[in-house]
Amino acid sequence: MITVIASVLLSGLTAFGIVKANQPESEPLQAKTSYSIDGSAYRTVNLSQDNYPDFTYAAESAVDAVVFVKVTVKTNQEYNIDPFFRFFFGDIPQEREQQGSGSGVIIREDGYIVTNNHVVQGATKIEVTLNNNMTYEASLVGTDPATDVALIKIDATGLPIVPIGDSDKLRLGEWVLAIGSPLGEQLRGTITAGIVSAKGRSMPSNSREFKIESFIQTDAAVNPGNSGGALVNKAGELVGINTAIVSQTGAYSGYSFAVPSNIVKKIVGDLIDFGSVKRAKLGVTMSPVTQEIADKMKLSSLDGVYINEVSKGSAADKAGVKEGDILLAIDSTVIKSTSALQEKVNSFHPGDKAVLKIVRDGKVKEFPVEFQGTEQITGTVNEEGQTAFYGGYIKEADKDKLARLGLKNGVEIVSAGNGALAKAGAVDGTIILYVNDQPVSKPREVIDIAYRSKRAVYIEGVNSNGRPVYFGFAKDE
Repeated sequence: MITVIASVLLSGLTAFGIVKANQPESEPLQAKTSYSIDGSAYRTVNLSQDNYPDFTYAAESAVDAVVFVKVTVKTNQEYNIDPFFRFFFGDIPQEREQQGSGSGVIIREDGYIVTNNHVVQGATKIEVTLNNNMTYEASLVGTDPATDVALIKIDATGLPIVPIGDSDKLRLGEWVLAIGSPLGEQLRGTITAGIVSAKGRSMPSNSREFKIESFIQTDAAVNPGNSGGALVNKAGELVGINTAIVSQTGAYSGYSFAVPSNIVKKIVGDLIDFGSVKRAKLGVTMSPVTQEIADKMKLSSLDGVYINEVSKGSAADKAGVKEGDILLAIDSTVIKSTSALQEKVNSFHPGDKAVLKIVRDGKVKEFPVEFQGTEQITGTVNEEGQTAFYGGYIKEADKDKLARLGLKNGVEIVSAGNGALAKAGAVDGTIILYVNDQPVSKPREVIDIAYRSKRAVYIEGVNSNGRPVYFGFAKDE
């Protein structure tokens, strides 16, 4: 049975620093100015990858920006004690500290570091050790479980960084380096080489969580501890964040996977600029184009994705996309798989515009589209008359439902969603009776009271069975 190791994998940090390259004598160096994610300038050497004789430039320019990440996680463990004592008091949970480790990549000179979400998830303390042995305590800026990307920060300046490359330009068979800390701190800054084995890979998983998977697959050797480390090309550019391996033993078996740098760049930019990821949504369910579909629709290839369903009111619906269409491309990017479509849509922000190339009735047509967000802004009303509220939707409760519960007024949570409302413990069907101790009967009242609150929103109500419920959340969640 194949086991997917995703939480104890690749560790390592890439540097976005400026280092002089060893160049062939026959090729004069040409300096150019490039810019990091925060807009600061740095100098690099302007050569095509064909002109780099080996991996020395890439390794030496990147290794100092790859860091070791150590995390502390507190867990509750129940200890079995004397049966007579346990009969009266039960098992006593005791808090216990556990430590884990991974890698990270410095992306800004002022201390911003990219790693994997699974490296820092649940951490109560994060420590970062640089290649020069300096150790800093890090704070968590934000995470994106859907892509397994996280951003942390240390209080330091003038740090080495590495330029972020264009992962879309990677070619099959291209040489890449993996840099990280496999198997712990003693092997910090380990560099391994491999080739790009495949692009747009997804991995088998039993998890029902929403995931965006379009991994770069390589055969660069990585092991537990490499998670969050750098995948760089021969020019020393970051092209991926090493994330997972597929293995029967839990150790490297010839396959490793990295989150493409183009996904990482977008996620990190959102976390820095907005504090959360602003993810675009097309609003379709899809499947690969099979030979049966291609024969039926008289397609010349199996490229594109088959549209199984279009959500009412979604960006795709408003653009004119229909069930049974074949989506071939978004702008100039050819879509060859469902994972490729996820990756491309994820590169957009809500409100961005693009052109969809669609096959319908044997003809190729173009449809302009404006992407929507995964969550509507609190206070906006959708086509069903439901009001967006902190990641969920609310509406005035039906009179029949209120009568059944013995209530006169209330606002129903139609969908708790997956934002602050759901994280606070709200469930679908809850009737909101009070917000911050004020009675409510209409969604607008809920919104207005929440807006006037300076810090937190406290909700009292009943669930669908009439039992009292109470929950609250901070407004900055």
